[in-house]
Amino acid sequence: MKQLHKNLHLALSTGAVLIVGATYGLYPDTFLPLFFDFKVETTDLNHVFRAMMGSYFALGIYWAYSLYFQNHWRAATYSAVFFMGGLALGRLWSIAVDGIPSTAFTVGTILEIVFVIWGCYNLKVYTK
Repeated sequence: MKQLHKNLHLALSTGAVLIVGATYGLYPDTFLPLFFDFKVETTDLNHVFRAMMGSYFALGIYWAYSLYFQNHWRAATYSAVFFMGGLALGRLWSIAVDGIPSTAFTVGTILEIVFVIWGCYNLKVYTK
């Protein structure tokens, strides 16, 4: 049970970034207008969102890898904390400067903060 709880953070982080990455990059001109208030109409924007997808997939694959190869667990958890923390700080800055975003972005901000706190907790509790 302890191992399940320890790995649940990374497992859920993996699922989240793979889903979000796929949403951003597989068909950005189709999916993104469904969720957000803008259209992807240029090749350059498609490239940006597909590059984001690649970055999200790379992290998600590493986090999944660390679930099977536990010697990577600590580094993967740190990377998840920094990744989610960077996203959350950027979103909080945008809230301060630009105002409250759509529901999807607000929920994303809250979840990123939860994942940061949970990851920090796991790093403290599951020491070597």
